[in-house]
Amino acid sequence: MYTGKVEKPCCLCDDPEIHRRIDLPPRLIQRLRYSEAVAWRDVVGEVSIHFCASDWETVRTLVLETGMSPLPRCNVARASFDLRADFEAFTGRTREEPDQQPVEERFWRESRRVLAGDTEYPPSDRDLIQAHVVTRALRELDAPVARAANTEPGTDRD
Repeated sequence: MYTGKVEKPCCLCDDPEIHRRIDLPPRLIQRLRYSEAVAWRDVVGEVSIHFCASDWETVRTLVLETGMSPLPRCNVARASFDLRADFEAFTGRTREEPDQQPVEERFWRESRRVLAGDTEYPPSDRDLIQAHVVTRALRELDAPVARAANTEPGTDRD
């Protein structure tokens, strides 16, 4: 039976005690470990990955201090997302392939805003980590939203 997105254990160590989560556009599934079996284009909405307290500190250091991404170490089986096929099985209705562009644009825009400091309050470590991970991975994957941003005059890299 379809139950929708659920909180999963830590994507790095499988610890069920979750401390933090970051959300990603579906295209970034391609960066997760063992992602070959997942049709990212059939994901409806965003993807969430969760971290336990000790792994969160490692992720924080990895992203904010060394500029690296935790995604290649995160197991896709522990990511939380909705697949179109699950929804169709539950409702008995066929849906068209989701258009990922609006989701990517929303994540890109929000991430760039956070990295530019254009927020009402100072961004939290979680906000900064998510923003760095999203922008770097979208660039690495040559996503249309990142490609378009790279052609704009005066665009900087994070």
